[in-house]
Amino acid sequence: MLLCDIGNTSYHFLDGSREYKQDVKTFDPSSIKEKVYFICVNNTLHVRLKSLSNWIDLSEYIDKEKYYKTMGIDRIFAVESVSNGIIIDAGSAVTVDVVKNDEFMGGFIYPGIKAMQKTYENISPALAYSFNFECDLDIMPKNSQDAISYGYLKTLYCEVMSHQLPIILTGGNALEFKKIFPDAKIDTALIFHAMKKIIKENEDRLC
Repeated sequence: MLLCDIGNTSYHFLDGSREYKQDVKTFDPSSIKEKVYFICVNNTLHVRLKSLSNWIDLSEYIDKEKYYKTMGIDRIFAVESVSNGIIIDAGSAVTVDVVKNDEFMGGFIYPGIKAMQKTYENISPALAYSFNFECDLDIMPKNSQDAISYGYLKTLYCEVMSHQLPIILTGGNALEFKKIFPDAKIDTALIFHAMKKIIKENEDRLC
């Protein structure tokens, strides 16, 4: 079974247990002749893939009424993979989604690490620090690096912890956020788990 999670910069494939990526600018999806189950956040590529009969869009098999209209399909699939928990997808943006008893309760979007660091730097070159994910969030900072780190991390930390749910981390910066959520589970394959679940639930329709 070949699965593919398509973003704005890459095709992320799972072939059995092997993961690999292809650049959206250079990869030709028509070069694959076997059946591919996919989701896609890239609108231009999505239109192109519709013309390839062996590329099966799994977003058509989701009950989108459970989610708000503009919610990204990648977030929806991450939520579909969890019964109870709070999902933190730490990428270029940080998305946080709450799931209780298989029901999506809502979520929010937070600036990613690079975006927020750039914001501080734009305010003043004196604030051009990297974030210290090991700063003590129980003590008010007394240096500039920890001051901006605290401002960024404490708000997110308090909101996430207030839900008292298991925390699942995914995305490129999951390891950094693990430092402030030490009990969290890292699972970078959440979307692939959901894709397998949707395929299993729709076996008759997908045959």
